[in-house]
Amino acid sequence: MRNIAALLMLFFCTFVLAQERFVAGTASAARGEKAYGAIEVPAGVDAALTIPLVVANGAKPGPVLALVSGLHGTEYSSIIALERVIERIDPARLSGTVIIVPLVNINSFEQKVPHVNPIDHKSMNRFYPGKIDGTQTERASFFITKEVVDRCDHLIDLHGGDLDESLRPYSYWPLTGNAMQDRMSREMALAFGIDHIIISADRPKDPAASRYLDNTANTRGKASIAVEAGYAGTTETDDIEMLANGCFNVMRYFKMLPGNPTFVQNPVWLENVQSVTSNANGIFYPLVRRGTYVQKGMKIGFLTDYVDRPLADFVAPVAGVITFIRAVPSMTKGETVASIGIVAAKSPSD
Repeated sequence: MRNIAALLMLFFCTFVLAQERFVAGTASAARGEKAYGAIEVPAGVDAALTIPLVVANGAKPGPVLALVSGLHGTEYSSIIALERVIERIDPARLSGTVIIVPLVNINSFEQKVPHVNPIDHKSMNRFYPGKIDGTQTERASFFITKEVVDRCDHLIDLHGGDLDESLRPYSYWPLTGNAMQDRMSREMALAFGIDHIIISADRPKDPAASRYLDNTANTRGKASIAVEAGYAGTTETDDIEMLANGCFNVMRYFKMLPGNPTFVQNPVWLENVQSVTSNANGIFYPLVRRGTYVQKGMKIGFLTDYVDRPLADFVAPVAGVITFIRAVPSMTKGETVASIGIVAAKSPSD
């Protein structure tokens, strides 16, 4: 009987220890620990990929929050922001667990290729929930879904202006139709602290065709948001701190850190975003800056050929705020010139 009791006690202790330890990818952290590891994406039709991650497992139990950046590897401000979060997060003060994936698109980062993964020329934020037998981007999306999305309760997808994008900071508030989930994601966006918030009601609703990372979590019933701060590949301190501090304030909102969260008091809700595209190749000259409020019909830029002959004028199709304007002179047919957020007539109710 004593041997049986000892075995039962050993089993119980092992079970409790397993429950207390949090594993994501190859990172395994006990309570109060910060562990480093990776998501290993095996080779398939193209090369394997190792995506680094960190698990901060709090001294006390609580929610699991995932923070991901670098789906576009030259959106540097968001990547550096999560490096700062890794540096500053203290598991001893944390209730719950934070999974941090600071750089997904390593090939883009190392080769300085905007927008896509240069291995398969696909955006790493367009193929979720992924395919285990697909190209590198699709396989990476599959394993991020498995190792990050499926293991978290909430997720924040961080972005910043890519090399050719001059954008003002904004968040996305995704609408799923689930009132409780939508209320929570709204409060997450307000807690994150960016004062311009795009109401995103047009995301796919099918979990098997979720497309975007934050939407992959939302279609699985996990209130999540996406945020943007940074422009033209820069690493301005204000943008980095806005993103890093936003992550910590959302942790306070979820009671993962001590202290009261702060919320945006007078948010600007953008009910829709309309884009202007170019119908020709040429040299682009902007006439407005990111964050400028424009009227319908206002000239926002123009295009010339390569010997300074006029090709096109670009005008605002609607009144609103310039959320994005092209940051470089290079322009090709079909590319986005600018995006304009239409300010909602009234604040959406909570």
